[in-house]
Amino acid sequence: MAESAPSTSGMDFPADLLQAQRELHEVRARLQEVCARLPWSVEPLPGFRQTQAEGYWRDVERPDSPGWTDEEQQLVAQLRQRAQELSITVATHPFWATLEGPDRVKARMALKHAHGDHGSERVAAGPPAP
Repeated sequence: MAESAPSTSGMDFPADLLQAQRELHEVRARLQEVCARLPWSVEPLPGFRQTQAEGYWRDVERPDSPGWTDEEQQLVAQLRQRAQELSITVATHPFWATLEGPDRVKARMALKHAHGDHGSERVAAGPPAP
């Protein structure tokens, strides 16, 4: 059986599941960081301004977009692909078959909040104490 790590909730998550979830968080954070610094349009497009006075539902203004470079497009595609692979790995992990109903839901939510602490994984059992 795969190595598991104890949690404060009493659940032992397999180490490979914890690693996949950790990497998924990292990849999603990196993708968000990359997209935040990229121009608003993948393709080069002129800027525009739309106002509610012109009949649009909200005011929007965008500068000219130089588009994304081939390298930027490739990086975003790679990060999206890796996030999809990791999402599938986490969602289809055999561990989930060992739980039923509400226990499976609780475990999935706990896994999303698992933290690393010098190599040992701890799962938050609930909101932090006041």
